[in-house]
Amino acid sequence: MRQHLLALALVAALGGCQQADSPSQPQATTATASDAAVDASFADLSKRALDTWFQLSPVTATQIGDHRHDSEIDDLSKAGQQKSLQASKDLLAELDRIDVARLSRENQVDASILRNQLRQDIWTAEVLQSSQWDPQMYNSVAGSAIYGLMAREFAPLPDRLKSATARMEKLPALFAQARENLDPARVPKVHAETVARQNKGILSIVETFIVPHVGELEAADQQRLRAAIDGLTKAVNEHQAWLDGTLVPNAKGEFRIGAEKYDQKLTFALNSSLSRQEIGERARGELKRVRETMYGIAREVLKDKPGAPALPDAPTDDQQQKAIEAALELAYAEKPARDKVVDDARAALDQSTAFVREHDLMTLPDAPVDIILMPEFQRGVAVAYCDSPGPLDKNLKTFYAVSPIPDDWTDKQVDSFLREYNSRMIHLLSIHEGTPGHYLEGWHSAKFPSTLRAVLRSGLFAEGWAVYTERMMQE
Repeated sequence: MRQHLLALALVAALGGCQQADSPSQPQATTATASDAAVDASFADLSKRALDTWFQLSPVTATQIGDHRHDSEIDDLSKAGQQKSLQASKDLLAELDRIDVARLSRENQVDASILRNQLRQDIWTAEVLQSSQWDPQMYNSVAGSAIYGLMAREFAPLPDRLKSATARMEKLPALFAQARENLDPARVPKVHAETVARQNKGILSIVETFIVPHVGELEAADQQRLRAAIDGLTKAVNEHQAWLDGTLVPNAKGEFRIGAEKYDQKLTFALNSSLSRQEIGERARGELKRVRETMYGIAREVLKDKPGAPALPDAPTDDQQQKAIEAALELAYAEKPARDKVVDDARAALDQSTAFVREHDLMTLPDAPVDIILMPEFQRGVAVAYCDSPGPLDKNLKTFYAVSPIPDDWTDKQVDSFLREYNSRMIHLLSIHEGTPGHYLEGWHSAKFPSTLRAVLRSGLFAEGWAVYTERMMQE
């Protein structure tokens, strides 16, 4: 709950931030032939930027809904990464040659978004160097390579099975690239341990989505698919042995990237001129306000209760904290059974969706949402997430994924988890991830006319919207 409160404070603090590098508001003018020519030049650059990204990152392309490269996977070798870096530099140089002031307002915004993304890609490759210390990036590509093909029915199943076969044949090379690129001395222990637990999850994707349908292919394709599964199984087991025997024992890296890099990353992530210090100041002010509100609620719910702490009009920090903790204990007591978390999430989503429909708050999506168990290769990072279909795929399902409680958790661990993710918190989670949060916003975002902007969807806006809807629904 405390982490969630901090997140609320941060998003509220960011409410007034301005985009960095955003062009000044243009004066109303009549479009000229040269303006149209500049817009056409930018439109061409935008298309080529997307085509370049999709070619260099086929797994992302599948998730976005461009299926021209469904049989390929990302080349994360040193040569492949250098090729991607050079492509970003070339695109940025071309963008810098465009007179942005002569673009339409919509294209000025897109140009700002594109420039920020290209600069971030270059910085990530040259400064952050994630490929050398973050094993999660390889695990994400490996799992998504198969899951992205099989989870949604964007094409006939035999076609997707053939693409999955081709990708499985290439995945052993990706694992080898991970072992070649990662420096255990730079890998944080928590990253190594998380990926070691996730790694075999890719085989569960194969067992769930592919193995039951092998017989739907022609004989030759069946033979090739079975061979690919055997090869992938061997590669995953080999990689598991490296993770357990080499990476985890020797992972000595610091997960903190340091103030300088953090500030640079923050600027790219928020596309904002606000500094970390300014954001922190706003967040601390918002945190103070929220805690005062929580104390007010605590006084109401604890009034006349036996054993309640002191509830003075002007509490000390310690008195405020004790009152808030006592009130939260009442919320913690309302929690689902160990095996009912997903059921509670589904019921809460149904309730919040009905509320939005009844009060006609927003246009509801006409595409379905399914609550699913989070795929194993993605567990261990978040309790839940919303997986919207790519903006280029139309009318496909959104997945609201909830992580099950691990079977090996003790009763104490389960109780600690369910105290935080109690029934009220699960209801809030379904508002945030589902309706009217990410599920609804993602559907509207995908309908925006600019393909570039739909692809480079704003994570800041998406999270800000989802947290805003929590407060709006509460009110």
